[in-house]
Amino acid sequence: MAKIIDGKAISAQIRAELREEVSKMNTKPGLAVILVGDDLASHTYVRNKKAACEEVGMYSEVHYLPGETTESELLELIEKLNRDEKIHGILVQLPLPAHINESAVIKSIDPGKDVDCFHPYNVGRLTIGEPVFLPCTPAGIMELLSRSGIEVAGKRCVVVGRSNIVGKPIAIMLLHANGTVTVCHSKTKDLAEECRRAEILVSAVGRAGFITADMVSTGAVVIDVGINRGPDGKLCGDVDFAAVEPKASYITPVPGGVGPMTITMLLKNTLVAAKQRV
Repeated sequence: MAKIIDGKAISAQIRAELREEVSKMNTKPGLAVILVGDDLASHTYVRNKKAACEEVGMYSEVHYLPGETTESELLELIEKLNRDEKIHGILVQLPLPAHINESAVIKSIDPGKDVDCFHPYNVGRLTIGEPVFLPCTPAGIMELLSRSGIEVAGKRCVVVGRSNIVGKPIAIMLLHANGTVTVCHSKTKDLAEECRRAEILVSAVGRAGFITADMVSTGAVVIDVGINRGPDGKLCGDVDFAAVEPKASYITPVPGGVGPMTITMLLKNTLVAAKQRV
């Protein structure tokens, strides 16, 4: 039976560390979140981010913009926040309405305030191993591994998914931690065989129950990044948890695994940004 990696407990531990560090600072780290439109899931995420800032003693402000906001209006607000000295981190909640160029918006954020680590400057620094910030979900995964005593160096790591938000950056971070990394995707031949080679398997494809027991080797560490709704309407991950858990050595549940770590790493990035501007 696998050991369950408790993301809630590890997240709480890190937030306590952040709260203590923030309490000793002369400058209160500040995070600005921008939400365009009425996406219900995005509203929930934004509320959680604001509450998390309050929990660790950070300043936060949320800018709610109507769905018909123009790209130029959004860029004007971002430029204002770029100049605002009390704001150390800027986050534009994705997805954006179709009429707004997501790439242009990301590039308009001051790289020193890009706490999502989406700006090409920060992605480049991550790639060469000199990061200013770490992308939040991948950073959360690395913390889960580290604080669970799981060594990455020398391990065969397989990442299923190649998104810019999770798949690519976690592959880079595992590589920097001296893992031997394979990235799998929709064009991979014999995906199951590739997955069975993994000592550390990370799934970030967004398909409920996609990783089945026959795709996992005995004793593998299984990290499930997926957040999906099953046929019963309940939250579930990419991994068939009930079938895979008896084979794995460690596994993250959904909910309660990787999910709680993402906002916590956002807070950590905001703290890093504030320290850089002191």
